[in-house]
Amino acid sequence: MSPTPEERRAARHQFGTVASPPTARRGPSRGSKQPITVDAIIDTAFGIVAREGYDALTMRRLATALETGSSSLYAHVVNKEDLDELLIGRLCAEIDLPEPDPGAWREQIVGVCAQLRDQYLRYPGISQAAFAAAPSNLDTLRLSEGMLAILLAGDIAPQTAAWAIDALTLYVNAYCLEASLENRRPGRDEILRRFAALPDTFPQTKRYAAELTSGTGHDRFDFTVRLMIDGLV
Repeated sequence: MSPTPEERRAARHQFGTVASPPTARRGPSRGSKQPITVDAIIDTAFGIVAREGYDALTMRRLATALETGSSSLYAHVVNKEDLDELLIGRLCAEIDLPEPDPGAWREQIVGVCAQLRDQYLRYPGISQAAFAAAPSNLDTLRLSEGMLAILLAGDIAPQTAAWAIDALTLYVNAYCLEASLENRRPGRDEILRRFAALPDTFPQTKRYAAELTSGTGHDRFDFTVRLMIDGLV
């Protein structure tokens, strides 16, 4: 008997990814379709997020993209939460974790955070899934294990290092979520115009409007991550 989705999920948490048996399918003209597997579900889900954003990803939308019914998906994943966990796990698995170096630990942890940021930015809004990703998933645990090893190599106290990982990943998640909403926010010129129109009871905001709205690319990200890391010592 094939393992249930719940059993496969439990196995992923304990021993790594367990492949699900493919489900053979027939198309309308009796031609064969690509079998449904966990990997096929993940790949298709990423495609939807890349094109339409994370908010568009539902089990019904995913089933439509795979030309199947929702019940077929539940033969491979437990629920949407399980799917989110698989998506974040896939992204975390692609992050290159360096061998901890006491002399370069700051640059190493900055580099890992930047890799995670870049992975999330490939798929608009995907960091929303990271907020609920199970901490027992081996791929996500691999990332936190690597980050912990880097901070400990830098002689950071274990409790401080543990909370720093939480703070850094939360910031990366929030930064990427904000980036996915950028097209809904006013541009810098509009914000400057609004600041200039403020009454004189906001003297500092009006005087330093340029500084408050400055920064291109990932300037603010780099500043914040380094600020957090420098505060650990």
